[in-house]
Amino acid sequence: MRLADVYRLAQQRRRPKSGLNDMIAITPVLPEIPPTQTIVARVRENAATHPDRLALVCGDASVSWGAFDKRINRVANLLLERGVGKGDNVAVISANSVAYAELFMGILRAGACVTPLSSMASPDALKKMLTDCGAKAIFVAAQYHDLVAGFVCDLGLQRFAIDFEHADFDSYETALAGAADHDPMIPIEMSDAFNLIYSSGTTGTPKGILHNHWMRAAQMERVSPNGYDDNARTLISTPLYSNTTIVAFLPTLFGGSTVYLMPKFDARTYLQIAQREKITHTMLVPVQYKRIMDVPDFDSFDLSSMRIKFSTSAPLRVDVKQDVLARFPGRLLEYYGLTEGGGVTVLAADEYPDKLHTVGKPTPGNDIRLIDTEGREVPQGEVGEICGRGPTMMSGYFGRDDLTAEYIWRGPEGQVYFRSGDMGYFDQDGFLVLSDRKKDMIISGGLNIYANDLELVLLHDEDVTDAAVIGIPSEAWGETPLGLVVCRPDATRNAADILQTANARLGKSQRLSDVEIRDRLPRSTIGKILKKDLRAPYWDKRSA
Repeated sequence: MRLADVYRLAQQRRRPKSGLNDMIAITPVLPEIPPTQTIVARVRENAATHPDRLALVCGDASVSWGAFDKRINRVANLLLERGVGKGDNVAVISANSVAYAELFMGILRAGACVTPLSSMASPDALKKMLTDCGAKAIFVAAQYHDLVAGFVCDLGLQRFAIDFEHADFDSYETALAGAADHDPMIPIEMSDAFNLIYSSGTTGTPKGILHNHWMRAAQMERVSPNGYDDNARTLISTPLYSNTTIVAFLPTLFGGSTVYLMPKFDARTYLQIAQREKITHTMLVPVQYKRIMDVPDFDSFDLSSMRIKFSTSAPLRVDVKQDVLARFPGRLLEYYGLTEGGGVTVLAADEYPDKLHTVGKPTPGNDIRLIDTEGREVPQGEVGEICGRGPTMMSGYFGRDDLTAEYIWRGPEGQVYFRSGDMGYFDQDGFLVLSDRKKDMIISGGLNIYANDLELVLLHDEDVTDAAVIGIPSEAWGETPLGLVVCRPDATRNAADILQTANARLGKSQRLSDVEIRDRLPRSTIGKILKKDLRAPYWDKRSA
């Protein structure tokens, strides 16, 4: 039997637990050497090989690999004792911490699926996420208790307080102390659910992106080439609920190295840690690079230990890339891809200084096609929607085969490609150049904001008759959402009033930077708002 058939049969065998049915089979591209070891198994092996090496550091807290492994076992056994196991979703909402890392790996060791929740989402969105995935348990940090306090007791799931005491929650540390520290040795299959990452949302039900163990194991082919297994010290300052973080967190653990976590990003603190701990690897989003490079005495920090810096989640501006290459030691690799997976490109900026306006070439095993609005491939050099397939592809949107089907474009031979919603073209050397986005998404500070969610909130205002939200340039965040509204003729409230009302209903990461009142919004002949026309004055002003 071919490896592709083995993968497909295994995926179908586990599908009832994944929230998907048998109608959609997403078979990834098989790499030359398919993954044979899960991350769960490798972490277990690393702890046995070097128990005294540091595994995690976060502020003043640190844990060795041996102690980390025992804590992972306790988490797994706690869940199993409470009836949580194979295929169950377990949610976590917390800032980066040693406890979060051990929960992440302990949930997996129990055979369950990690569901990391965004701490920037609104309470309404969080409730919808937990209801949608049917989480069996949730672990909550003190600073985010207020986000879930209004509804979490009504959902019937088990509740644990990570770092606080509350009558409605079991104490995490107390519960953990009563759990066994031996390895439960739950069998993990490549087709088992690994993590469920939700898109942010305010009004409609957010989409849950489901990854299995195969997908995450396939990403580990980057470990040795990038030196994650060579006593790496990886500094991470983005939240663990983000795929941006996970794709640096997991390879470091897989490589048996050390992860340094920052609970909250601060440019100067980042530089102090990087210098003091002789950091070798880091993952940053573009807005973080800009803030780090803008630290007045950046050049006084000794960063000579840095080997590789990664950038993803949004395009890194050419001028920032140039500055990083000139003053920040180590290689600079920019990844373009989606949380859903599919095609991935990488730009080795230090090797191709004349291609900084691109996001690089497809990585080995990845196939990227560009299509027009009719689903036909466009000639080289022409702009089309970016569709990709590769070894790392999601299993689908949790419980939403309809949305999964919409996300798929099938190639000439029926292969499944994921539609990115981004537009771009390949230059004559095969480097991918991004142009306008087809999806109406704003990327602010490395986080995705869906304009439609914000527009529905604006339209809920009784004084607003029409609304559009666009991304405009921001020095602090890369881009930020701006609301453009048309008000009813007898409206008495001004733009500031509408802004305040809307932001009170939105999650922190979604809040509008401003609202402007317009007489009308431009529309096409079929009634679609012409957002490209709305955005143009703001972006043209910047480039002038």
